[in-house]
Parts: sequence; structure tokens; C-alpha cells
Amino acid sequence: MQRESSRILFDYWNELRGERPAPERREIEPTRIRMALSNTFILEWAERSDFQFRLAGSHLCSAYCRELKNRSFISLWQEKDRDAITTLIRAVTDDSAVALVTFEAISTSGNRLAFETILLPLSHNGSTQTRLLGAMSAFDEPYWFGAQPMVEQKITGLRLIWPDDLQREEFAHRPYEPVFGLVNSGFVGGIAGVPAKVHGNNARRYQHLAVIDGGRN
Repeated sequence: MQRESSRILFDYWNELRGERPAPERREIEPTRIRMALSNTFILEWAERSDFQFRLAGSHLCSAYCRELKNRSFISLWQEKDRDAITTLIRAVTDDSAVALVTFEAISTSGNRLAFETILLPLSHNGSTQTRLLGAMSAFDEPYWFGAQPMVEQKITGLRLIWPDDLQREEFAHRPYEPVFGLVNSGFVGGIAGVPAKVHGNNARRYQHLAVIDGGRN
């Protein structure tokens, strides 16, 4: 985690959950994360749709020059990255993993800016299937930030962190492309780092995910 907002939110979330996979939504106290609040968001599962922004901090909305509430989270990403983001979300909601994503966003004028996003499981009425807590922070704030909306973004790095064993081998601690490809492996359980075959390619399983060396297919 390179951005302060990611670290603040993760530390608070980790403290709050204790021995549980995730804290309850009602336990979140905004004053405890006030230094990261403007970059913080909550995603909510919209029936027959996908995860949408339920809440989004002011600084985050400024990056897109619009209110993000009720907007699709998946739709922010370029089409070829949406399967990877969806798979990461499944790891967070199903396995209580923490997802860390770096990406490059492009503005309406073609300017580029690097961001970091963290996704954390959040329990709602005893289930982690319908809520996610997260933060999104830019690595820089150029003069045009807040005046040129981000209209396209592509993944540059992915990590999964398993909160109950932070020393466990993590996947994707390398550039996203072209070093490896991430695919939905049919959500069949596996052990981290175990060799496997996915569509005839050599891969390493990481729970519900598979990393394929040599690029995307």
C-alpha cells in the first residue's frame, strides 16, 4: 500500500474487525477515518446489475467531475479489465480477501494519472456479499485535477492480501501486463501457488483465481 488513504482505511478496518472476516457496516465511524474520508467509498450490490457506489468521498468525485452515487463501479474500467475486477470483487466478498489495485486513468484531454484502490470486505446484516469498503487515491494532483474528468482507466497492478495470514504468498506482485494474465478460473477452490492448467496454459491457482504466465489469452 503506497497511498496514505489506503493505509489508514486498512488499519482501521483491520482493527475494527478483530477476529472476524469483516466488520459490520454500522460499526464504521467516519470520524475515525477523517484523514481518508474524502477518498473513501462504499459499494453496494444492485440486484440484476453489479456493484454500485452507495457513498463516495468528495475528492473521489472530483477526479471524475461528477457525483458517483448509484453509478456502476465496474463500468469505470476499460472493457478488457472488467473480468479481472469482477474476479477480484468475488475474492473480497466470498473469501474476505483484501484487494489492492493500481491503475492508470486518462482524462478527457488525454492526460494520464496513476491511482491506487483498496477493496475491503464489509458485513451487512451478517453477510459480506452486498457491501464493500474502499478508498481510491491519486499518486499526484496536477493542475487539471478536478477540471478534466477521468473517462478511461486500465489496470497496472493487482495484489490480494489475506488478512488472517499476511505472510501468505500474494499473487500479482508484478506488473499486470504483459507479464501475466488473470482469468476467472470457474471459482474452483485451490491452494495458493499450486500449479494448474487453465485452458491448456500453465497457471498457478490462488483460491478462486489463476495467474497465467506469459500474457493474456
